[in-house]
Amino acid sequence: MSRLPRFVVLGLSFLVFSYVGLGYVLGQTGGDDDKTYRSLTVYSEVLQRVQEDYVDEPNLAVVTAGALHGLLESLDPFSGYLSPREYTDYKDKQKTAARGEIGAALAKRVGFVVVVSVLPGSPADKAGMRGGDLLEAVAGFTTRDMSVAQAKVLLDGAPGTTVKVSVVRRGRTEPLPLDVARAVLASPHASFEQMGDVAYVDVPALTTGMAAELRERLQQFDRQGLHKLVLDLRDTASGPVSEGVAAARLFLPAGTIAALSGQTVPRQVFDADPARVVWRHPVEVLISERTLGAAEVLASALGGNQRADLVGGRTFGGACEQKLIPLEDGSALILSVAYYYTPAGKSILDEGVQPTVAVRLPIEFDDVDETSPATQPRRPAPSDDPVLRKALELLKEGAAPKAA
Repeated sequence: MSRLPRFVVLGLSFLVFSYVGLGYVLGQTGGDDDKTYRSLTVYSEVLQRVQEDYVDEPNLAVVTAGALHGLLESLDPFSGYLSPREYTDYKDKQKTAARGEIGAALAKRVGFVVVVSVLPGSPADKAGMRGGDLLEAVAGFTTRDMSVAQAKVLLDGAPGTTVKVSVVRRGRTEPLPLDVARAVLASPHASFEQMGDVAYVDVPALTTGMAAELRERLQQFDRQGLHKLVLDLRDTASGPVSEGVAAARLFLPAGTIAALSGQTVPRQVFDADPARVVWRHPVEVLISERTLGAAEVLASALGGNQRADLVGGRTFGGACEQKLIPLEDGSALILSVAYYYTPAGKSILDEGVQPTVAVRLPIEFDDVDETSPATQPRRPAPSDDPVLRKALELLKEGAAPKAA
């Protein structure tokens, strides 16, 4: 390192140390304040060591961005950092009326962006993308140390254009390249089916209006004399939590649906409303690791109030409220500011929602024909679906929680 940059670094380090020391002397000696200043001291020392002792002179912009990504990823799978350029792209795409999307719900796992679920019939679904896929790269950029918001900036674009992604799938030794088209997504609708004397409802997303759609169909089932229900939330990973709360009120005559709380967000409790109940008959709810957000609130409300069995596997864990915080240099933070809690007071983001009747899909269903990935079914046929079979057995045996 040349002498001038070295003097600059030392000068900056001196200022940071002076700031830390001054704050400490001025009385910031208790609790969290003390920990904050100690953390700043450690960060300053690490930065100085990197500048002085690293094998080559580092790119400070890259080092800083990496530190910010690591900091936010350590909080939860959804908080993230956008550089000034990324934030500009983000704002531009938010302004576009006809924004092309691929129809995939994303989160972070093991340092990479992961696909939680895909909407049926969406570009991601048609291209062969599946819930559980790790996005190794998007548009030629590795997703290692990439935030979910950054990935969405790259994945969204003009309708009709395509984006190249590389996915890593369980049981595969090589990444699978996919070309995914972008499109203006239509509002998803639930699918309904009669299985003997049982009504089956598959909810692809809890987007605005889905609770009203469910209300109408549940009333129709009741008029038809169908008084047993399976509610499938296994791939339900998008939509506002308010829609999950509204859907829960269709089933619950009493009890707490969920609570919302954060450091700067006043605690809110969402309760059942007996005037909104339309389904008072037995119900089983199917969940999996592809259940996220609003669907987790809905599932935990029914399970936590002993209104339904939760059949399947633990949900992903991601019910939270986020805030976009612009920074002075033109960058921005997307920060989780409040978590949703189950009726038992457990954080859904930290613990997910546990099934009351655990059932796993057979491993062979994860074997995908890579030569034609788009032909892979979203889930097994009803006759080969052990989760659905178990729910139907519980309803037949009368083992489901009693009707409301």
